[in-house]
Amino acid sequence: MYNQSRVIIENITPLINCGEFPLKSVVNEIIPVTADIFADGHDVIAASVLFKHEKEKSWKETRMHPAENDQWNSSFQVNKQGFYQYKIQGWVDHALNWQHGIQRKIEDGQTVNSELLEGAMLLEVIIEGAAKNDKTFLLDCIASFRHPGAYEKATEMAQSDKLHRLLVKHPTKLLHNESQVFTVYVDRLKARYSTWYEFFPRSASDEEGKHGTFKDCERLLPRVASMGFDTLYFPPIHPIGEVNRKGKNNTTVAKKDDVGSTWGIGSKLGGHKDIHPELGSLKDFKDLVKAAEKLGIEIAMDFALQAAPDHPWVKDHPEWFKWRPDGTVQYAENPPKKYQDILPIHFESGDWKNLWKDMLDTALYWIEECGIKVFRVDNPHTKPFYFWGWLISEVKKKHKDILFLSEAFTRPKIMHQLAKQGFTQSYTYFTWRNSKHELIEYMEELTKTDQQYFFRPNFWPNTPDINPWSLQSGNEAMHLQRYFLAATLSSNTGVYGPVFEQMVSAALPGREEYLDSEKFQIRHWDWEKQNKLTTLITKINMIRKEHTSLQQTKNIQFLSIENEQILAYHKYSDDREDETLMIVNLDPHYPQNGWVQLPMGELGVQEGQRISVTDLITGSSYHWDKEWNFVELHPALPFHLFKIGK
Repeated sequence: MYNQSRVIIENITPLINCGEFPLKSVVNEIIPVTADIFADGHDVIAASVLFKHEKEKSWKETRMHPAENDQWNSSFQVNKQGFYQYKIQGWVDHALNWQHGIQRKIEDGQTVNSELLEGAMLLEVIIEGAAKNDKTFLLDCIASFRHPGAYEKATEMAQSDKLHRLLVKHPTKLLHNESQVFTVYVDRLKARYSTWYEFFPRSASDEEGKHGTFKDCERLLPRVASMGFDTLYFPPIHPIGEVNRKGKNNTTVAKKDDVGSTWGIGSKLGGHKDIHPELGSLKDFKDLVKAAEKLGIEIAMDFALQAAPDHPWVKDHPEWFKWRPDGTVQYAENPPKKYQDILPIHFESGDWKNLWKDMLDTALYWIEECGIKVFRVDNPHTKPFYFWGWLISEVKKKHKDILFLSEAFTRPKIMHQLAKQGFTQSYTYFTWRNSKHELIEYMEELTKTDQQYFFRPNFWPNTPDINPWSLQSGNEAMHLQRYFLAATLSSNTGVYGPVFEQMVSAALPGREEYLDSEKFQIRHWDWEKQNKLTTLITKINMIRKEHTSLQQTKNIQFLSIENEQILAYHKYSDDREDETLMIVNLDPHYPQNGWVQLPMGELGVQEGQRISVTDLITGSSYHWDKEWNFVELHPALPFHLFKIGK
């Protein structure tokens, strides 16, 4: 395609898949934009970013500024949820080019009568859009430029900063070039900052051997809130299949009193729109959601698209499942693992349109019936990517507050594609990143590549599926260190409790799986138990609520310290009003020390200028006036969380 514009616009960043997918943001965040913009010859060019919310008719404009090597930079702020559109315009700015040229000629001592007349013509074009006060000045310029006796005044006005500001303010974009339109999807703040706690409702009873209920969960809400968690995630709460039910520790033969896996959804008692009767009624669940909301907690539901062999779908919609030639149905497998109690949905079904619609109806049911706003999605990587793109888009059309957490511990490109298709947050590899090198490398990948614009990490030290090697020792310092890292490296974090804070770490031999896993049985917990972990988790969570530098992930800088067992990093809010410094001993057994290098340039301080650092965990304050400062950390309290003051 040809056009008469002389301006080239290319290498626009950030873009996801060349603009195929929207960038991700949250309300009031600033979106940086850069592009290579240039033209033939030596004329002055100008460029702008134009942007608007999907419900706005008029474009807003912010000018771009040249940097090095023909790169131009700008940014715009997104203030409302939903889609924003943006594009880049570039043009040869004849008015600015005229001013630049006339200044050089005047400085060279040349007479510029002709150039002044040219300027008058240019000003006549822009005067119609100017404000009243500006029009008065522009009319004076035009008159002076054309009056032979006002040469000295005219040349002064032609070079004035005031005229320059008006030329920038009212550009004539003759033959401008324009990029294609790109999009940003803007979520509420909770998409970027959330603190999750997970427990099994059936283990919530205070009476050993008794099945927990939603009323029991309601009793535990103050504990969850007091520890600083804002999201309470429940594994599936639906009826559990009886056919091929799993026994304790994933045995294939269940005893009479075995309760089965909560992910083996569906029985004669109902399916995905029903509640396991031993947990309570639909009203009980609604009451729980409302009670949690009053305490600042949102209930997150598990959205697990699979069925037990006796799920109503199997009888009512057999075409939604894959049947073998011998008439048996294909159960779920992830060799060598077998899930005899689960039938995967056959998304290649000829009846796929009705299948997709029913999945969407299920999500909308819990949103509209119970006020659910957050879903943790089980194994989304085993369902088609485009299905998720469609479902999430359809949900967001009606309910913009809904958030989706992807539970996909799989290959990077698959996790990334799920994020691009619309998942708000994602589980990550943090669970297996333990060394200093591994942690820095992973964080640099998440925050310094284009992943920062579409992949929102949620760091979990453990899950019901994963009892990592690092925690199986039951070492207190390791538990403290892992929660601190999760909660201060990432602004989204979660923990499976009370297993984590009570350091219940017994594992199946040679496996990263819990012994006597709650996935297959009811456990009884002392919900009143307090220890150092509960105290420090609470403290860390409360600090996160008070400090905006910890409510985002990408503004992070790792600091030099010559000890491979100590990790130090600096975080800051977008406006630089809040800055924190974290130093962690990664050795759970021995004290470690070293000299940490402060980011003097980032902090805007000079050598010898004192800064104050206050440990928000202990309350201790220090004054540092050197670039390098000594720290020592013991396993009993293996971290500092400093608030930086100047």
